[in-house]
Amino acid sequence: MNTIMRNMTGMGAMTDQVVASDLLIAAKSGIKNYAAALSEAATPEVRNVLCDQLSKAVNLHEQIFNYMRDNGYYNAYDPDQQIQMDVQNADKALNLPNA
Repeated sequence: MNTIMRNMTGMGAMTDQVVASDLLIAAKSGIKNYAAALSEAATPEVRNVLCDQLSKAVNLHEQIFNYMRDNGYYNAYDPDQQIQMDVQNADKALNLPNA
C-alpha cells in the first residue's frame, strides 16, 4: 500500500507527523461539531451524552497534542520555531511533483 501512496502523491511513506497532524485536525473538528450539537440539544439526556463525548474528544485532542509536542512535531510554546517548521512544510508541499 505504501508504494501506491508514494506513486499517487509523489511522496515517501506517510510519516508519523503527517498522520498525527491529520488526527489532530480531525479531533479539533470533532470538538467543534460536538459543541455545536450540544448547543442544539433538546433534551437533558442528549445533552449529557454529547457533553460526555465532547469531554472525550477534548481529552483525545490533548493526547495527540502531547504526542506531537513530545516528538517535536508541534511547537505551540515556541511560535518562531513553529512558524519556521510551517514554512518548511509549505515549501515541501509546493515542491511535490504534479500528478
